[in-house]
Amino acid sequence: MNSSQIAEMVSKYGFPIVAAGGLGFMIHYVWKWVTAETKPVLSEASSVLIALIDRVRMLDNDLIRLNQKLNVVLQLRNHPVVIPESDAVVSEDKPVDKTSAQASAGSA
Repeated sequence: MNSSQIAEMVSKYGFPIVAAGGLGFMIHYVWKWVTAETKPVLSEASSVLIALIDRVRMLDNDLIRLNQKLNVVLQLRNHPVVIPESDAVVSEDKPVDKTSAQASAGSA
């Protein structure tokens, strides 16, 4: 479409109508591009992300089981179980006493 045809359409229909038609074509072009090229890539990336999340959950569960087994072995050998600071339960009312937390974990 050349400039004389566009000028003829503007004089015949008016600028707002021609501009709305041009914007409609642009929206149609972008919609086709997104659905044809971008959507398949996003769905593939989504499936890869879900698989990675599942693997991280499995590793987290394995770490929790290994930690529990280690605590049981240490308790059976009568070694005190040391609770890392990140696992200590913190109450908003009072600070955590590490010696009482370790003693309670060792007796449990």
